[in-house]
Amino acid sequence: MNDQRSDSGLPSILKKLGAMTAIRDTFMVEQSLLRTLGPLLGILETSFYRVDDNANILRAVHHSRKVVEERGSKRIVDNIEEVTNVQHVSTELNNLFESVRLLDKSCSRKIGFELLTCYPIYGDHQLLGYFVFQRDRETTPVEDAIIHGVLEVFTNYFALLDSSQRDQLTGLFNRYSLESNLDRLWSMLSANKQSSDQEPDLAINDPGSYWLCILDVDHFKKINDSYGHMIGDEVLIMVTRLLQSALRKSDLLYRFGGEEFVAIIAANDLESATEVFERCRTRIEEFDFPQLGHVTISGGFSSADPLVLPQEIMHRADSALYAAKDAGRNRIFHYGSLVEQGILQEIETGSIDLF
Repeated sequence: MNDQRSDSGLPSILKKLGAMTAIRDTFMVEQSLLRTLGPLLGILETSFYRVDDNANILRAVHHSRKVVEERGSKRIVDNIEEVTNVQHVSTELNNLFESVRLLDKSCSRKIGFELLTCYPIYGDHQLLGYFVFQRDRETTPVEDAIIHGVLEVFTNYFALLDSSQRDQLTGLFNRYSLESNLDRLWSMLSANKQSSDQEPDLAINDPGSYWLCILDVDHFKKINDSYGHMIGDEVLIMVTRLLQSALRKSDLLYRFGGEEFVAIIAANDLESATEVFERCRTRIEEFDFPQLGHVTISGGFSSADPLVLPQEIMHRADSALYAAKDAGRNRIFHYGSLVEQGILQEIETGSIDLF
């Protein structure tokens, strides 16, 4: 069966999920960047465009400052807007981004009587995104120095935050990263659900579009006891790379702790989601591990219904994982199917009220 998760059709749930790869504490740092540089440059509107490893736009953060007059006095209203599904970028902006990438430095393009200016933002020698603003004059040498200084502080702090949320062995995001962002991730899914209910023709999500799976390396303690922790660590690294090769770049993969991993994916239906997680299982099963031969994983997954608390979704996936272990390991079970078959009993817990 062919993988039904395609990028055809806009907006795409896969592109939406791809935007979620940037959901981390660094979002607050991005806001701070715009709130800092705007006033320093005397600019009312600034933007940050986050990119993936292939320089594709993941999402945008726009900061605007408006002078409002109330009862004879003026005050500045500060506003931040996050666009998590950047479907269209103007030709001028796309051309500007390309110039910045090719020249590896800031560039400007004339738009009417104003200049559209873009600065590249790097982190760990990779392009993270672009800082963009528009105004009626060139950047002065002093302003250029200020921008570069602030961007350097930003990238250093970004790298620090990113490192604190990464597992040092595998390079994956860690349990802290997952737990600290589950609520925000679910808020985004809930907002998508509410939007699709109000505008069905523009629906990009339903409760079955996102799936959360807990994966566990079978008999990992025995591997450590028999071959030592160094070989155990090598197994975890190789399992990580194999899982990454079985998933899309837009899918989220975490090391949850020990030999456990958590994957969050987008798929059109249960059949497609099952195929993805089965691909993960078989990719591990068929690989010839040095010294060990064959290693297997077990998994349990559940529909990531945005109306159900994320902690409950984790509990459901964990219950399905234990059922897979009890059934003999080296298999992936779906929580909802186990409930329908009477193997597991569904426990009602809290849900999210959108209104």
